[in-house]
Amino acid sequence: MTDPRPTASRSRATEIWPLIHAERAALAADLDGLTAEQWATPSLCAGLTVREVLAHLTAGASLNAVRWMAGVLRCRFDFDRQVAVRLAEQLGAAPDETLERFRRIVPSETKPPLPAIAMLGETVVHGEDIRRPLGIRSGRPVEVVTQVAEYYRNSDMVVVAKGRIGGLRLVADDGPFTTGSGPLVSGPTLSLVMAMTGRATHCDDLDGDGVDLLRSRCGTA
Repeated sequence: MTDPRPTASRSRATEIWPLIHAERAALAADLDGLTAEQWATPSLCAGLTVREVLAHLTAGASLNAVRWMAGVLRCRFDFDRQVAVRLAEQLGAAPDETLERFRRIVPSETKPPLPAIAMLGETVVHGEDIRRPLGIRSGRPVEVVTQVAEYYRNSDMVVVAKGRIGGLRLVADDGPFTTGSGPLVSGPTLSLVMAMTGRATHCDDLDGDGVDLLRSRCGTA
């Protein structure tokens, strides 16, 4: 009997890529016209400005599995160094160049050895890492963010998410997402996703007896 899983995986990726492209396009539009000061704003990624996070997204969309592995080997399996090197490659000489490089990868389907849903998660989360400090409120389709939440609740692949929410019950108040059991954490799906991935500031958007515990776990590996 033929294994249906590879075909199912390809079909799933085909559905995900248009969502990734739409998220990238929306982010590029939101960042058009930023001042130099805004580009230098600290993001929600520790130690990175919003401009550097954008370059990181460009880097992720420019690396296939072969180039990713070559970089890992060159950096002697120091993954943080690999991220820093690839980010620097895509930063450009000025913010306008950083944004233009990102615009060029909006339709890209190049990726490291990760599932397409992980790339969607990276785009949604890092987009919010950029938008929130800039005060940009750009609504994400709840159906898209729900898919990201469903992925992270079962995964510690890219960031610790599944482990971070262990023993808690998460319930979205703007969509169908719910997971786990234990003290309640409720709020917008996007805020749940951001807290799941370690962004403590988004715990301010959440309610329930489990919020303090979740907040204490943010920022941990």
